Amino acid sequence: MHYLDTIRETYHNAIPSSEIVDRLISLLDHDFGLKPDQVMAADTICSDDLNLIEYPKRAYEMLGPFKMGGLDGFPFTGITGMGAFAHHVPMDGAVFVFHGPHIGISRAGVPGEVLRPGQTDPSSCCGAAIAALGKLQRGEIEPGHITELDYQQNCIEQIFLAQGSRILAAANPVVEATEVMYEAIESRIDLLASRTHYACRYVILMGAILINADHDAGSFACMRRLDIVDSTNCQRADLLAKLMAA
Repeated sequence: MHYLDTIRETYHNAIPSSEIVDRLISLLDHDFGLKPDQVMAADTICSDDLNLIEYPKRAYEMLGPFKMGGLDGFPFTGITGMGAFAHHVPMDGAVFVFHGPHIGISRAGVPGEVLRPGQTDPSSCCGAAIAALGKLQRGEIEPGHITELDYQQNCIEQIFLAQGSRILAAANPVVEATEVMYEAIESRIDLLASRTHYACRYVILMGAILINADHDAGSFACMRRLDIVDSTNCQRADLLAKLMAA
């Protein structure tokens, strides 16, 4: 079975990340006259080294990326981070924010694990999410417990605890926890964007579940949204269907 077919057993509309970037660059050029060097990019994805290894090469044609994400992609840089990179955009350009959690799917089709470079056995991915899920399953997460030494991990634990019954009742808790994380990230990105002034006309928000494959197979994504907001009139257009049909 082809690796993509294996991934699509869990994420039915997954496509290679590199293909998504190709489609996005073509769409922005064709529909909005935006060249890559006019687009200031930010991503809020997990700081896992595998995401850097598998980062689509054409994404570097855009300016940036500004890194907003911490563990499992939550935008821990907050309003200060969003505001900082919003001031870096070309006046005639656009802001682009890619956001989402990540999950590994091994060649054996197991969600939550992946074979990393130089290793012979799969390891967890996202490791932070798997660790938080383990604590949830064992009943070890204390409500409201957030420490200075492990702030980001504790925040993920609290996000999972708030949706604990949903996650634990799921057929695949790893996949469901990733869904919960996606919803938390998208909600936070929308809140940050609503409170940020952008010195450009267009703000582009792309959300997805980022799927890591074994180290020699690249990455994939299950798309969730592609919205473009015109800051001159606050009108929002949904371009996801057009992206997927490209």
